[in-house]
Amino acid sequence: MRDVEKSWPSLADARHLGKRIDRIDGPVKVTGRAKYTFDVNRPNMLWAKFTLCPHGKAKVLSVDVSEATRVPGVVVAKELPLPGDATCHWHGFEVAVVAAETEEAAREGARRVKVEYEVLPHNVVDDTTDVGDWVDEGRSREQGEVDEAFASADVTVEGEYGCPIITHCCLESHGSVVEAKGDAKLEVWPSTQRISSIGNDFANELGLDPKDVHADCQHLGGGFGSKFGFDVWDKACAAIAEETGRPVKAMLERDHEIMVAGSRPSAYAKVKVAARKDGTLTGFDFESWGSGGPSRSGALRMPYVFTEVPHRRVHSNVRTNTGPNRAWRAPGHPQMAWLTMAAVEDAAAALGLDPLELFRRNLAATDRPDVYAEELDVAAGLIGWKEKWEPRSAKKGVVRRGLGLSIHTWGGRGHDSNARTTIHSDGRVDVECGTQDLGVGTRTVLAICVAETLGLPVEAVRVHIGDNRLPPSGASGGSTTVGGISSSSRTSAVDAVNQLIARVAPDLEASAEECAAAGGRIFVRSDPARGVAWAEACALIGQDPIVGNGRTDPELMNSGVGGVQMSEVEVDVETGVATMVKHVAVQDCGTIVDLETAESQVYGACIMGITSALFEERVMDPVTGRCLNPDMEFYRLAGIGDVGELVVHMMQTDAHHGRGVIGLGEPPVISPLAAIGNAVANACGVRVPRAPFTPRNVLSALAKGAAR
Repeated sequence: MRDVEKSWPSLADARHLGKRIDRIDGPVKVTGRAKYTFDVNRPNMLWAKFTLCPHGKAKVLSVDVSEATRVPGVVVAKELPLPGDATCHWHGFEVAVVAAETEEAAREGARRVKVEYEVLPHNVVDDTTDVGDWVDEGRSREQGEVDEAFASADVTVEGEYGCPIITHCCLESHGSVVEAKGDAKLEVWPSTQRISSIGNDFANELGLDPKDVHADCQHLGGGFGSKFGFDVWDKACAAIAEETGRPVKAMLERDHEIMVAGSRPSAYAKVKVAARKDGTLTGFDFESWGSGGPSRSGALRMPYVFTEVPHRRVHSNVRTNTGPNRAWRAPGHPQMAWLTMAAVEDAAAALGLDPLELFRRNLAATDRPDVYAEELDVAAGLIGWKEKWEPRSAKKGVVRRGLGLSIHTWGGRGHDSNARTTIHSDGRVDVECGTQDLGVGTRTVLAICVAETLGLPVEAVRVHIGDNRLPPSGASGGSTTVGGISSSSRTSAVDAVNQLIARVAPDLEASAEECAAAGGRIFVRSDPARGVAWAEACALIGQDPIVGNGRTDPELMNSGVGGVQMSEVEVDVETGVATMVKHVAVQDCGTIVDLETAESQVYGACIMGITSALFEERVMDPVTGRCLNPDMEFYRLAGIGDVGELVVHMMQTDAHHGRGVIGLGEPPVISPLAAIGNAVANACGVRVPRAPFTPRNVLSALAKGAAR
C-alpha cells in the first residue's frame, strides 16, 4: 500500500480540508481583472441584437428587414428560423437578428425590423385551474387508502397555497462571443455551465469537427441552472461569424433576459392533511398546478420530505404562454417544500401544537430522521425557539413577530470528472480540470484537494479550468460539481505524488510504501527526520514533469443530505410589510472541502430564498400576454438591508466527514420560502397563502381572516 491513499484524511489529520480558506480567485475579482463573457471584445467585432415578438402568442406572417439594413453600421439583418407552424409561443420570442458595428446600431436595427403577426389566443394565467383547455388533468398518483385516512382522522386541515414564476436574474446575462478563425477553426467565449461539452454544439451547428472548436469560460456571472443550453443567441452568433468572417457578440438585454432566458415555474396546490390528536400525520391529498410553460410538465412529488406518510394523492398541471422553464437551483424543491411545510404547520396550528414538536413527532416519515432530529435541536437553540415561540392566537399589537421552520433534502452525488495534476522539476504544481466556476469557489476547491494530497500550501497549486481542451468534466448542475472535481483532483494528485515518492524513496534508503508527503517534504514515516524538502525532491524529476491523471471515484463522495431552517420575521399588520429579523440554516454535506466556501454557499442560498419569499414575482398581463416587469426597477430583489441576521451552522463531525463529499449548492435554497411563510403566518395569526409575502398579499390575508 502506498503512503498516500485516495481516501480523504480524517478531520484530525487534515491540514486544509474542512478549514476556512479564502478563495484563491478573490483578488482578481475584487480588482476587476477577472474577465467574463460580457468583458470579451474582439478586434473588428460585430454586436448582435434581436427583434422580439410583442404578443403572448402569434403567428409570423412576414418579416421585412429592409429598414434595418439602412441603419448606418448594420452589416447583417435576417429572419431567424421559426417552428414549423411559424408561431411565437411567448412574449419575447426571437424573430430576427441584426448585427452591426456598434451595440447602438444593432439595437436600432432590431427595432426597425417590420413583422406582420396574426395574434392567437394565449394563456399566461397560472394561479388558477379555471383556464379551460389549458389544464392538464392527466397526471395523478395515489398510494394507500387516502379516503379512509381522512375519514378516520382526528383532525383534517385544508388550505390553498402558491408561489409565482420567478426568474434567474443572472448578474451576467446570457450570451456568447464567437470568432471564426478560418481553416474550420472556431473560438467561442460562452457564458455557460458546461464548458467541456458546449463546443460540440457549436461544431454540430456549423458542421465542424468538435476538435476545431475552442471554448473558453474563465468566469461566469451566475447561472443557477439556466445556462446549460445551446440557445438562439449562440446559434445566431455562430452563423453570422461564419458568414462575415468577423467576431460576433450577443449578450441579452435585461428585458430579454427576464422574459425568455429562464424561469422557475410557479406552483399552487389545494392541500388536505389528515392527522391524529398527537400530531402524527396520516394522509395528504394534493391538487396541484402551476406554469408548465408552453408544454405540459410533470406532477410535483409531494408530500415533500414526509414521504413515508402512508396515504397520499397528487394531481397536476397548467400550460402557459410564457418563456420556457429552466432548472432553478434545486428544481421543484422550494415549491414542494412550501406547499408541504405550510400545510403541515397549519395542521400543527389546528391541533394546538408547537410546529417544532409536530415536526419532531413525524421524523420517522422522512428519509433521514436522525439527521433532522440533530439539526432541529441545533437550529432551535440558535434562533431561541423555546424562548420566543408563541401560538398564532397569542399575537397582539400592530408590529408582531413570528417564527417558522422547514426541512429539506437533496441528493448531490458528484458527476463524472477528469483531472490532471502535473509536478514540475522546479517544484511548481498545476491542476487542470475542464470544469467551470459559477462564482462558488471551484478553483479553491481544486487547489485545496491537490494541496492536501501533496502536503503543500494551497497557494503552491496553480489551477486551470474553464477550457474545453482540459480534461473533460461534467456540467455544473444538481450540486454535482464539488463532489466530482474533488474526487478527480484527489485521485490525480495521489497518482502524481506517488510517482514522485517512488523516485525519491531510493535516495532515502526506503521503499515507497514507507514514505509520506506532508509539510512541504517527502520523508520516511517511521523516521521523519530522514527526508527531503519538496523542491529538492522535485529536482530529481528531470526534464519530463510527472503527470498524474485521475477521475471520479465513488468512494470519495456520497449522496443525500438534510437541512433545517428557521426564520424570525416582523410583520406590521397595518401596512402589511414583512421584515426579516433572523434566519438560521443548519446543513450537512458530508466531507467539507472548504468551510468558508461551504458557509458562503449557504449564505447565498438563504439570500436567494429570502428574495423569492418577500419580493420576487414575474408579472404577466393576462390580456396582452406581455411581461409587465422585465427590468430591475420593477422586478424586485432583496438588498443587503432586507435579509436580516443570517446564521449558518455546518454539520461537521467525524460521522458527517466520513461520508465523503456531497454537493451543497442547492439544498440550502429550498427551505427559506417555507420557513419565512410559516413565520409570517405565525406573526399575523392567519395564513398568508400566496408568495411573495408583499404588503398586498399580507393585507389581503388579514382582511379575509378578519372577515371570517
